[in-house]
Amino acid sequence: MARVEVKAEVLRWALERSGRAENLARRRYPKFSEWVQGTGQPTLRQLEGFAKWTHTPFGFFLLESPPDDRLPIPDYRTKQPRKGRPSPDLLETIQTMQRRQEWMREFLLAEGEEGLAFIGSASIHDSPENVAQSMRATLGLAENWADRETTWTDALRLLRHTVENLRIMVVVNGVVGNNTHRPLDVTEFRGFALVDSIAPLVFVNGSDARCAQMFTLAHELAHLWTGSEGVSDLDRLQPVGAEVEQHCNRVAGEFLVPAGMFQAEWRTVSQQPDRFDLLARRFKVSSLVVARRAWDLRHIRREDFFAFYNRQIQASAERRARSRGGNFWRTQAVRIGNLFGGAIAQAVWTGRLLYRDAYHLTGLYGKSFDNYIAGLGL
Repeated sequence: MARVEVKAEVLRWALERSGRAENLARRRYPKFSEWVQGTGQPTLRQLEGFAKWTHTPFGFFLLESPPDDRLPIPDYRTKQPRKGRPSPDLLETIQTMQRRQEWMREFLLAEGEEGLAFIGSASIHDSPENVAQSMRATLGLAENWADRETTWTDALRLLRHTVENLRIMVVVNGVVGNNTHRPLDVTEFRGFALVDSIAPLVFVNGSDARCAQMFTLAHELAHLWTGSEGVSDLDRLQPVGAEVEQHCNRVAGEFLVPAGMFQAEWRTVSQQPDRFDLLARRFKVSSLVVARRAWDLRHIRREDFFAFYNRQIQASAERRARSRGGNFWRTQAVRIGNLFGGAIAQAVWTGRLLYRDAYHLTGLYGKSFDNYIAGLGL
C-alpha cells in the first residue's frame, strides 16, 4: 500500500493548530505515534482523513516545514496567547470573506461602481462624537434612529439592512461556512472588518450573545470609517489594547447611544432597579449596551458593569440552549447577506458566473442554492 512521506513537525503543527489532543489522534489513528517519530508514514487515505479531521489543507502536508499561518489582517485582539496561532476556524473564515470581497469588488467595478468616500474618511484622532455623527449622516439615520422600532432586535435588523443598502457587506455567522460542527469561538474573536473602498465587509461572530452583536457591528463599522481593518475580540465590550480599538469602541457607544441623550434620560431612571432595561427600551439597544454606556460615562463602577455583563451573557446562553434552532433560510440571509447574495444571483442569471463558482462562494449547493436565490425575491 502506497505511503505518503510527511515531515513529523508538519504533523505536530497540524494537530496543535487544530486544538485537538494527541491522545485523541492516537486513538483515531493508532499509528500516529510512529508517524511523528518518523518510523512510519500514513497512507494517502489516512492522510486525507487526518487533514479533514484537523481542518488542514492537504497540500500543507507536502511541505518540508510548517507554513506561517499568521492572520492575513491586523490583529487587535487583547488575549496574548491567541496571537501566536489563530485557529483554523478563524483563518478559514477570514479567507472565505476575503474571497467574497475580491469577487464582489470585481463585480461592482464591472457594474461601473466607484469607491465609497466614507471609507477611511475619519482618523482615530477625531472625536468619537464627530465620527458617530458622520456614520449616522452617511447611513441616513437620525440621532434617535431606533425610536420607531418595537424592540432592539428590530433595531439590529434595521441597522444591518441600512448598512447593506450603503453597499457594505454584512455577515453574521457563528460557524465556519454552514458547518454546524465547527462553531466559531467567541473567546477567540467577536468580529472583523475588511477595508476596501469598493466592497467593504464587516463580520460579526454569530456565536456571541445577540445582546452584544449590535455593539460589535457598530464597532466594526467604525473600523471602516477609520480605514483600519483587523480582528477584534472586544472582551466584555472593552478593548484594552490598540488605540484604534479603544477609539472604535467609543465611536460605537456614541453611535448607538449618544451621550447627550443618555445623560438626559439617565437622570430620570438612575435610582430605578431596572434602569438598564428602561433605557434599553428607550434607545432600542440591549440592556448590556446601555450598561456599557453608563460605565463609559462614569455613572457606574467598572465592577458593577462586569457583574451585570456576566449575568446578561449567562441569561443569553440559557435562552439559546432552550431554543430549538432558527429557520435555515433566515439564517442564510445573515450568513450571506442580501447585498452579496443579490450580486451572485445577478451574475449567475446573466452567465457571468458559473454555478460551480457560485456554490463555492456562498457555501450552498444544488437545491439549497436555488432555494436561497428564489427566497431573495429579486
